[in-house]
Amino acid sequence: MTDFKDRQKGEEAKFAMDEDTAFKVAARRNRLLGQWAAEKMSLNQEETDSYAKAVVQADFEEAGDEDVIRKVLGDLTTAGVDVDEAGVRAALEDMTVEAKRQLMSDS
Repeated sequence: MTDFKDRQKGEEAKFAMDEDTAFKVAARRNRLLGQWAAEKMSLNQEETDSYAKAVVQADFEEAGDEDVIRKVLGDLTTAGVDVDEAGVRAALEDMTVEAKRQLMSDS
């Protein structure tokens, strides 16, 4: 019986760690995407930092990535940047890879 409980605790700990890692990857990815978009909009460093934080915050509006994509695409379009939804989605994928790489190198 203790083996089962130990195994269950181990699985719960792994699940919690996986969830924490996924959250960190998403937050870093969104910050990187915000920096990418800020560069496209020619924002200065202070504006870039502020914008990257706003993109991270946008992810809390609804589940999934659509809220982030909608914000970044809308902001880029408003700023007159020639980019489409596919371009933002591609950048999001690139930033996901980069965020994972960065987190792995941090550990």
